[in-house]
Amino acid sequence: MKRYFISRSLQMLMVMLTVSFFTFGLSHLSPSDPAEIMLLSHDTMPTEELLERTRAEMGLNETFLVQYFKWLRNVLRGDLGESYAFKKPVITIIAHRIGMTFRLAFGALLILVTTSLSLGILSAIKQNKIADYLIRGLSFGAISMPSFWLGLILIYCFAVKLHWFKIADQYAFASIFLPSLTLAIPLTGKYIRQIRAAVLDEYTKDYVIGARARGIREHRIIWGHVLPNAMLSILTLLGLSVAFLIGGTAIVENIFSWPGLGTMALNAITNRDYPILQAYVLFMAFIYVGVNYMVDIVSQMLYPMLKEEAGV
Repeated sequence: MKRYFISRSLQMLMVMLTVSFFTFGLSHLSPSDPAEIMLLSHDTMPTEELLERTRAEMGLNETFLVQYFKWLRNVLRGDLGESYAFKKPVITIIAHRIGMTFRLAFGALLILVTTSLSLGILSAIKQNKIADYLIRGLSFGAISMPSFWLGLILIYCFAVKLHWFKIADQYAFASIFLPSLTLAIPLTGKYIRQIRAAVLDEYTKDYVIGARARGIREHRIIWGHVLPNAMLSILTLLGLSVAFLIGGTAIVENIFSWPGLGTMALNAITNRDYPILQAYVLFMAFIYVGVNYMVDIVSQMLYPMLKEEAGV
């Protein structure tokens, strides 16, 4: 276990270093001049002399590797630079926005887990019956729905026509339901099918037949034996979904005017605010890599047989 932990930690470190290098490199290759963008954001006319002085102050005249290692050193110290548009430290802007994105992701995750678990298990229990066909049809339709279209439909039906939910006040409980539902529905369709397949696979194994022969009730077989053994594939999918819910909310946040990280990134693209974009890409990469890392560690702890298969 210790060797596996060290190996995965080194892999995580290498991935993050690679992401940081390409993130900085793509920003460096951009045709826009960071010095000019910064001066214009401060309402200053960028003369040639002022541009040269600003480039020297920003270290833009140095070689690429020197600029990269200076930037990486600052990132490791917690200094992500200053936003061109907001004229504030990037770390402050992200800290203000991250809570809103986490609220949205948590609401979507709650809907996702409760709905997909119940419907996925029910679909497996009622295999090839009316309930199974209905649930599978609904899950296929949910997967096929684009988030931007679904969000607009939900706003029109439940906010504009029925007035059941608000979308203007992001701090009200009712305002978080529609964007969370928009994020959760496509993932729920995928989860239902995954859980159904995992449960059906376990249903055919000998221990289930033996448990039934001993007279154990069906609900105890499902919750006490089948579901724990099927959780490995579900846990992996759940980890990827958590990362997606945090990092893939840009379109939904924009539709619902939700002031989270996704909206921040879209505004940064519009304003060519490179420090925010660099920080956003690094943060999203860290979320994806970190969640996968934790899922792997938890899987190793919960399923000791994997250690033997991995040779650790």
